[in-house]
Amino acid sequence: MSYASYVIAAYAVFATVLLWDFMAPRIRIAQIMRAARLLARREAARESATVAPELKR
Repeated sequence: MSYASYVIAAYAVFATVLLWDFMAPRIRIAQIMRAARLLARREAARESATVAPELKR
């Protein structure tokens, strides 16, 4: 491996790690937000299912 290819490989690894450090938190935040939306939707459906029979009286 010549010096130039070593430098190119080092910069490629650096860029990959830098990109991962940028993207990983955003991916995780998106996953958490999606889970929170799904949970809120389930709770709202459960609440409306329990409230609806009481309104029919």
